[in-house]
Amino acid sequence: MTPLPPLVEPGPPLTRAETHRYARHLLVPAIGEDGQRRLRNAHVAVMGAGGLGSPALLYLAAAGVGRLTIIDDDVVDVTNLHRQVIHPDAAVGTPKVDSAAAAVRALNPTVEVVTRGVRLVPGNAAELFAGADLVLDGTDNFETRYAVNDACAELGLPYVWASVYRTQAQVSVFWAAPPAGFVGTDLRDLFPHPPAPGTVPSCGDAGVLGALTGQVGSMMAAEAVKLICGVGEPLLGRVAFVDLLAATVQHIPLVPGDRTAAPPAPSPAEETTVTETLSPTELAAELAGDAPPVVLDVREPAEVAIAAIDGSVRVPLAEVLSDPTATGIDPDADVVVHCKVQPRAEAAARALEAAGYARVRVLEGGILAWVADVDPSQASY
Repeated sequence: MTPLPPLVEPGPPLTRAETHRYARHLLVPAIGEDGQRRLRNAHVAVMGAGGLGSPALLYLAAAGVGRLTIIDDDVVDVTNLHRQVIHPDAAVGTPKVDSAAAAVRALNPTVEVVTRGVRLVPGNAAELFAGADLVLDGTDNFETRYAVNDACAELGLPYVWASVYRTQAQVSVFWAAPPAGFVGTDLRDLFPHPPAPGTVPSCGDAGVLGALTGQVGSMMAAEAVKLICGVGEPLLGRVAFVDLLAATVQHIPLVPGDRTAAPPAPSPAEETTVTETLSPTELAAELAGDAPPVVLDVREPAEVAIAAIDGSVRVPLAEVLSDPTATGIDPDADVVVHCKVQPRAEAAARALEAAGYARVRVLEGGILAWVADVDPSQASY
């Protein structure tokens, strides 16, 4: 096993107080005083202060990483708290970067914390990652994941990536241009192109076991420590597949792919079709009329159990995409599709229209908007 060279040079000698604070690190041969000085001299940018970013930030701060940049444009929601352990209940409604920064400073006041409450896009990546030695990507949407990947590739930065889905996860280290003698890989070698919008459920749609994000976020922090200190064998060129229910971690080799291949061309229907929408109050009025539309709910059964529109036809998105006729709905019917918010409903609507359904509309804002505007007696999620 040949470790990568240390990512960060050692900083000044440790003070007496630092030697006391990090004593248990100093006793680990792979870290020692040299590694601890590297950690204190390191600057890590963490994308997302959510389920993965929460444990990663706490362990990086506890490890003595000298500077942490926290990037997140979201606010704390009560549904975050079962997994985003950096945020207390009192932080609900406040910016995640502020809550996370407060927790980091409370844990280790010696860490310099920079907060950036903005969304990363290709145009601001270089400024957000300025001065960073390493990036951790704990985001949960494909648009941002690919923006992080492409920015790190352009800037020559290594980054630790992870993704969670219910009770399973993937973790890897991506570095498009690592030091000589090592083979670089990035996200596009694993997933060459983003999936079609709405076809892959997010954490908010599919759910996630909270403890899994703690396990995986800790793995991300450990990979960062290994890279900074130049110890062990980071997950460069490998993907760790974590199955929490089976209590297994499998390692899948990853090799560079053909990055010159063009993305698949969208179908003509995807390019030209704009599905009509209607508001929750408009749908409620139509349902009370003489010729109500058929409401198709494409969420998963566990979501339907939380909140639903009475009388709706319930077929999960995957089944609709596989065979639109499996809904049992007459192709000539007036159909209104909904999901939790909107993306999955739009994907289902495109599939129905491509299959020849005469009139398909999408409920604006999904079931969450229905609960807020029409039926607040039901729970939100």
